[in-house]
Amino acid sequence: MADFYARYREVEAAALAKVAELMKARPAGPQLRGRSARGADRSLPRETRVLEVGCGTGAIARMLAQDPRVREVVGVDPSPLLVAKARHLAVGEKRLRFDVADGTALSFGASSFDTVILHRVLSHVPRPEQVLDEAARVLRPGGGLAVFDGNFATLTLGGGEDDPLENCVSAFLSAHVQDLWIVQHLATLAAESGFVSGRLRSFGQVQMDDTEYVVTIVERGATALVAAGRIGAYLGEALKAEARRRAQAGALFGQIDYACLMARKA
Repeated sequence: MADFYARYREVEAAALAKVAELMKARPAGPQLRGRSARGADRSLPRETRVLEVGCGTGAIARMLAQDPRVREVVGVDPSPLLVAKARHLAVGEKRLRFDVADGTALSFGASSFDTVILHRVLSHVPRPEQVLDEAARVLRPGGGLAVFDGNFATLTLGGGEDDPLENCVSAFLSAHVQDLWIVQHLATLAAESGFVSGRLRSFGQVQMDDTEYVVTIVERGATALVAAGRIGAYLGEALKAEARRRAQAGALFGQIDYACLMARKA
């Protein structure tokens, strides 16, 4: 499966810049960001040092850095462009640091952090078990792990049977998501990497009012269909236009289930 986020160095700069702008403008949605912060909050001791793996433009890291219990937040991402954006958005934040790094091969020493955050990361990487192994290595004994991810098998934009926008969803998932069912395996993967007391909670996300992200799903899916030769450019533009039309009419619907896993290093 081709995965956009696993191929940072192969992606055109213009395409990656677009992703950076989307992350900066709407990195997760207010409900999801709030749940991420509340979940991580349960595992924050005083003077804690936090690592966010796959930080993108740093939205979650910036939120965590506002907590008075946090001594430092380090965000890492394999994309130099996204890390540059994160640094720019965090100018003046003394407790924040961003580095270019791959979550499967971190440069930090063992037991360097009190908490590790993985926000919408594992569904996009080819080897999630390696990311979790590294998270366990850099966590101190008893340190907390907070994982947030989407159950992409539940993603839908369709308004009825044979809705053409669902073809865009399928193409988007094939091009951008590595594991549609990662949520179903989170607890097992964490346990295999040495985490205990894993507690998985799920919740749904519906978007109808603020549909910018939903529209981008259709746009990226239509682009993938055209690139694969499955449809022509004219139809691709028509599908994008239909998504924008529904959004303007208040009729564009998007829904997906998310999950949060809280665990600790044994």
